[in-house]
Amino acid sequence: MKRARPQSASSLPGPNGQRGKAAPKTRNGRTALASRFYGLPMPGVNPEDLTGSLIVVEGTDGSGRSTQITLLTEWLESEGFAVETMGLRRSFLVGEDIDALLAENAVTRMTLALMYSTDFFDQLERRILPALRSGLIVLADRYIFTLIARAAVRGIGRDYLHGIYEIALRPDLTFWLDVRPEVAFDREFKKSQTISYWESGRDMSLSNDLFQSFIRYQSLIKREFQYLSRRHGFLEVDGEASVSAVNRELRTRIASHLGIRRTHYKPSHALAHLWR
Repeated sequence: MKRARPQSASSLPGPNGQRGKAAPKTRNGRTALASRFYGLPMPGVNPEDLTGSLIVVEGTDGSGRSTQITLLTEWLESEGFAVETMGLRRSFLVGEDIDALLAENAVTRMTLALMYSTDFFDQLERRILPALRSGLIVLADRYIFTLIARAAVRGIGRDYLHGIYEIALRPDLTFWLDVRPEVAFDREFKKSQTISYWESGRDMSLSNDLFQSFIRYQSLIKREFQYLSRRHGFLEVDGEASVSAVNRELRTRIASHLGIRRTHYKPSHALAHLWR
């Protein structure tokens, strides 16, 4: 099975997915450990062992992230790459606990932010890093950026949040599927015929009207994504385009990063319903 070609830290993409300048060298000529992390590297982690690639798809609720992750997984596997996925609340350590707290609407903002960070780092240690050491492609359906955005709009300081995640691994590519809140509402309501308490920011008392609460909350989240995009160099994608058009743009960018020459893809019969 084909694996992602080893990437030295000096060849990691720059802010817009382009190859950047070589990372700073230490006295013995080795690439600085921090080059693959936002701050200090995780203890015991050697970036040179991480031969896989971490690709993140970010966006608000209703932006189409999960659909694209599913399609990209099939495409990459058809090209011979082994793929691991990750997302929010998938940690064996606290994932179910977060679900229970959200279902009861009984959790403080700070507690929720710290629970999500615990969920993330457990997945980083037990899922992401082992996969990257084995040369796999890790597709992340949201990453630390959603966690920072959600907490920031609830009044938790950005500097504090970036401090929590400074030992997080820096993605090789980060896509942001940008959609208007009104479009996101239509998609979410059509999908489940309801809008969740948390997706609409009801805990923030933005409006007594469900639709207006959703629009105001998602607008705040979008504003945070705009800030994060400038800070971290997201690859912005028009999330309101057709699924096939968005997927084609993602495949083109990912193919360039991984050295895949052929980007043609047609979903299998099992996923054909997503292709619209």
